[in-house]
Amino acid sequence: MVPPPPASSQRRYYQNVAPSSTSLLTPQVHEEPRAAFSQGPRSLRSSASSASLKQDASSVSVPSSISEKYVLPLDPDAMGRSHMLDGPEPDDSLHNPDPRRDRKGDRSGSVFTARGLMNLGCISILVAGIVALFVGYPIVSFFTRHPLSTLGGFNLGGVNASMPGNWGLIDLDTPEEARTKVDYVTGQTWDLVFSDEFNVDGRTFYPGDDPYWEAVDLHYWQTNNLEWYDPEAITTRNGSLEITLSKKANHDLNFTGGMMSTWNKFCFTGGLVEARVMLPGYNNVQGLWPAIWAMGNLGRAGYGASLEGMWPYTYDACDVGTAPNQTINGQPIAATVNGDEGNGGVLSFLPGQRLSRCTCPGESHPGPVHQNGEYVGRSAPEIDMFEAQVGGSGAPGKVGAVSQSAQWGPFNHEYIWLNTSDNLVITDPTKSQLNSYRGGAFQQATSVVTMTNQEAYEFSGGQYSVYGFQYKPGFGDAYIGWITDGQLAWMMRQPGMAADNIVEISDRPVPQEPMYLIMNLGMSKNFGFVDFDHLSFPSTLRVDYIRVYQEPGNHNIGCDPPDFPTEAYINEYMEAYTNPLLTTWVDDFKQSVPKNKLVDGCN
Repeated sequence: MVPPPPASSQRRYYQNVAPSSTSLLTPQVHEEPRAAFSQGPRSLRSSASSASLKQDASSVSVPSSISEKYVLPLDPDAMGRSHMLDGPEPDDSLHNPDPRRDRKGDRSGSVFTARGLMNLGCISILVAGIVALFVGYPIVSFFTRHPLSTLGGFNLGGVNASMPGNWGLIDLDTPEEARTKVDYVTGQTWDLVFSDEFNVDGRTFYPGDDPYWEAVDLHYWQTNNLEWYDPEAITTRNGSLEITLSKKANHDLNFTGGMMSTWNKFCFTGGLVEARVMLPGYNNVQGLWPAIWAMGNLGRAGYGASLEGMWPYTYDACDVGTAPNQTINGQPIAATVNGDEGNGGVLSFLPGQRLSRCTCPGESHPGPVHQNGEYVGRSAPEIDMFEAQVGGSGAPGKVGAVSQSAQWGPFNHEYIWLNTSDNLVITDPTKSQLNSYRGGAFQQATSVVTMTNQEAYEFSGGQYSVYGFQYKPGFGDAYIGWITDGQLAWMMRQPGMAADNIVEISDRPVPQEPMYLIMNLGMSKNFGFVDFDHLSFPSTLRVDYIRVYQEPGNHNIGCDPPDFPTEAYINEYMEAYTNPLLTTWVDDFKQSVPKNKLVDGCN
């Protein structure tokens, strides 16, 4: 055994005492072991050439072969001490610590040296870069990003896989000749701003399926409907939208129907809405209730909490018309008599306009504000393109007809509006007559019933007919006109809803709110007699297309226009717009009604 080096040596390695691999080889002859390939006959490749042999051996050295020159022998002793693992190496001082040599540096070490500061600086720059990349950049991007265009439809929904590349406001299938239209009232040529031709079969309208339409999944309890509205009842087939009412049990109800809308996705303010429709069922059997209509975006149809104190108001004045029951301390008396006979003669059971012009400063209100500091009165008004019926005013006997109307709040005395010849135009009195229904404790209606094309029914002719409404929002020269069978059926002008001094209310504007579209098919005894013995199920409402036109230079689409914003308010109270189980604003949703300075005071 080889003894270790003297203690004074700085080496930390020891000589390997194991025999070399060459010592294990068996000699071929009786001679001392020698390194493999270190002696013995050379190969032909290693021999000198004949030319070199002719030269003087003393002046010419014979070079080794390349393999012998670069291959190390197996015997470590033949490799030389400089290659031994136990020999000293030039870099030993870099990885051999010396406590005595390094003691001073170890005890007095400091980062505040040029090298230490450089190291700290590099680390700081690295950390700052990481923080900027993973923290700073997302924050800056959030506040500086430009939102993607919704093409006029606020909160654009999902993308239906069956509509690749056809998600614009104007359907690519809309014919070129339908891209403009001469309007029904002024005779001007208007521009198409939205259309859906429903030409792609198999579309679905569950939440997130479609960029503009969404079907609801709820019971429309507000009108005591007999069916459950289910998205499965709506699809597209043979180039038309189909909403089917079937005798299928659903949520403890015996029927299943459908309702879908463009709420919070596509809205418009003013214009012409036109649809080509085949009505469901027969033209002489009562009971079905198909409808196409529009409502202000601050209320969502079927979601009671969002509608309480919002529907059917269209009002921008601060007076008793904003108060609950249209009275303050029992006044005016005219609002307590000669009203709804089914409710004790009271004119109104409305809870008061929740977002009125009387709202106290600082209360929750979507705005905007008038120059005098008062809020603009906001609401969820309604305009009905049609509600189909059989019989009734203007359609004696069992004849197919449509009620075309607008709903208003607050109400005139006895629900009688100023339907003078200046304010009411009926194009053909042989087909259209004022509806005998004028309103009740929860709404006032301006309505005309018009006979339809009797061949444009599912089981009576199978044809389509064009319905629509055209309106100009606001006061003064504002108006609403309704279209049946491709013709202007009737029109009302805004002065017909002028101030009513008997009940002490101001005039009501033609809806100024951004409006969204609704289509549905259901049944309710509230709407009239239901002839179960003769109705056929399933029955289907078919819509070939729906299109919206607006005056050139006066396009106004989108659900959050700057003069009538809705986005921030809806986002703040989103649950009221998405939870149909919340039927009231105060009792169910647990929200307070903003203070009204006439009713509550603002102190």
